[in-house]
Amino acid sequence: MTRFFISILFGAVCCCAAEPSAVAIRGARIMTVSGPAIASGTLVIRNGIIQAVGENVSVPAGAWVIEGKDLTVYPGLIDALSTLGLPDAASPAAGRGRTASTPAPAVPAAAPEPPARGPEDRPLTSSWLNAADLVRPSDNRIERFRSAGFTSAVTFPNKGILAGQGAIINLAGDKPGHMIVSAPAGQYATLATGGFASYPGSLLGVFAYIRQTYIDAQHYKNEKAAYAAKPRGKTRPEYDRALEGILESKRLLLPAERAVEFDRMIRFARELKQDAILYGGHEGYRCAGQVKQSGLPVLVNLKWPEKQKDADPEEIESLRTLEARDRAPSTPAEFAKAGVKFAFYSGGVDNPRDVMADVRKAIGAGLSEDDALRALTLSPAEIYGVADRLGSIEQGKIANLVVTKGSLFQEKPQVQVVFVDGVKFEPVPDAPPPAGGAQ
Repeated sequence: MTRFFISILFGAVCCCAAEPSAVAIRGARIMTVSGPAIASGTLVIRNGIIQAVGENVSVPAGAWVIEGKDLTVYPGLIDALSTLGLPDAASPAAGRGRTASTPAPAVPAAAPEPPARGPEDRPLTSSWLNAADLVRPSDNRIERFRSAGFTSAVTFPNKGILAGQGAIINLAGDKPGHMIVSAPAGQYATLATGGFASYPGSLLGVFAYIRQTYIDAQHYKNEKAAYAAKPRGKTRPEYDRALEGILESKRLLLPAERAVEFDRMIRFARELKQDAILYGGHEGYRCAGQVKQSGLPVLVNLKWPEKQKDADPEEIESLRTLEARDRAPSTPAEFAKAGVKFAFYSGGVDNPRDVMADVRKAIGAGLSEDDALRALTLSPAEIYGVADRLGSIEQGKIANLVVTKGSLFQEKPQVQVVFVDGVKFEPVPDAPPPAGGAQ
């Protein structure tokens, strides 16, 4: 990893020079996202913050200058739902999220649980976990994603029905605390049944389980408030870490992959009276109008449906399956047309180059490049409530930037340099293919 060494015109290396008071990118095309593009402008970074940006910005005395001719500056990309920074966590599944994978490090292995007797046991719940406490800078995926232009991610624990609270992190930092932008970001829910033969071992059971947990949380909140207002003579409420985790969460992430699941989750969020975010979204092309009417934002999984490589070649696939595979990449365009707020996430794609290839599939299916860029930058920042610091190139925001030669969306994007919190990183080359040319 190359930490903060700046070269003029990306040339001679100043290994022994002191860190500059400011860094300026001069004469570059600047894609602000929040406003019109600047054909030839200057951007100044100081103390990790964008100090100035515009056509007529002066370069401060003593600043190290990057000449931006033939270069384009974009806001750093944001993976809107991931496990980046949680090295041992499996990637969050799309749609129904039936996962039971190993949790992030530092989570002690749980002893075998007795059979569930009811909601008081809360099996498959770890709502109190906060990704901000689990992040590890050592996750080797961080450097790969940063080299492709990703500077932030919204990362979540992902084991169980109510898996835990997410955190918005920057993809650089020597210590976990240096990486955290905001936490908690929300509560991650799946429809995992965990193999229970009894409650909540069915889809309806999981819905009932989540519903009961939120009812319990409201009752718990009321009991705590009543006791705090007049504690004398009353028995204090018993501390419940699972319900504390629910109350701490600002929003609830609910899986919705198929059109019927969009309908279910929209109604379920309304019933729970929770601010919700839907994730998955591949069949959103079927119900974009309904989603717009609900007002709920959607995180669209960029891992588009495809036929399994080991699938039986004699198997006859349903028309519905073939249609979903063909039309899923058109969902972002349908959302943009309908005015649905949406953002992209990697969906377990470990190679960020493949993530950008999947974005190009959405562009090929009708999404404009401007809308694609917004779905990777400002829209996720708005959905998670951090647009005041991330997602666009504006004075006062965190200096998370990606500088490219040519378009970010061309077949082989040429990322020249990435800034995270104003610190400059040069992209690492892609790993060579395995011996024998296997892919």
